[in-house]
Amino acid sequence: MQKVPNIFTLLNLFFGSIAIIYILQNGIIIVSSEEGTQLLEIPEKIWLASLFIGLAAAVDFLDGFIARLFKATSVMGKQLDSLADVVSFGVAPGLILYQFLRLSFAKEEGGIETSLLWLLPALFVPCAAAFRLARFNIDAEQQGDFKGVPTPAVGLLIASFPLIYWYYDSEIIINVLTNKWFLYAFIFIVCYLMVSHVPFMAFKFNDFSLKNNLPKIIFLVLAVIAAALLKWLAVPLIFLLYIILSLSFKNKKT
Repeated sequence: MQKVPNIFTLLNLFFGSIAIIYILQNGIIIVSSEEGTQLLEIPEKIWLASLFIGLAAAVDFLDGFIARLFKATSVMGKQLDSLADVVSFGVAPGLILYQFLRLSFAKEEGGIETSLLWLLPALFVPCAAAFRLARFNIDAEQQGDFKGVPTPAVGLLIASFPLIYWYYDSEIIINVLTNKWFLYAFIFIVCYLMVSHVPFMAFKFNDFSLKNNLPKIIFLVLAVIAAALLKWLAVPLIFLLYIILSLSFKNKKT
């Protein structure tokens, strides 16, 4: 049973790699209308990458749960888990942002020929993810709260972008997701949140008292309500809720 958690960890890596295939296999479609304007579309299969990142997150949760259940935690398992997370929640989401930056520049005149340098900031996300995970592996203090936002949380947030873009017929939402300045600001914020030392709550229930678990209970209840009402659009709101609750209850502790 010692190897079972590692199998789930490798599934995490496997699903993250499939997500990358779907992101890179399908580029942006530029269609010229009769008026001569360019219509920008994300190919349908890119949202499959989002679903595979979601599957990676599911097995990432299971490998830790199974390791604790069978008392099969190990140093190798911890290192392997972080390596898989870099791919599934760092590289794959970074490439999704790369595609959205391409979309944002393609909207502009001559944007198809934009320099690669304008797109490379998307790769700051996997770099920040790798830094955060490496620090987590050598920091014995992160047993309760996390230091910095967990990498899977950022990965799932970014993975929601293609699903929101694809399923919500809203000009406002599309314009926001394909605005280069929004994307640059978003990249800066999530990278900072990952590498920061700000404490964020971890979803580990050491007891069942209301006092010690109140922020987690509030988060879970509101997350379920938001998901039921807003579907994929709930993901960014849930992420924001996680930030607000973590910071609010941190201030009450200090």
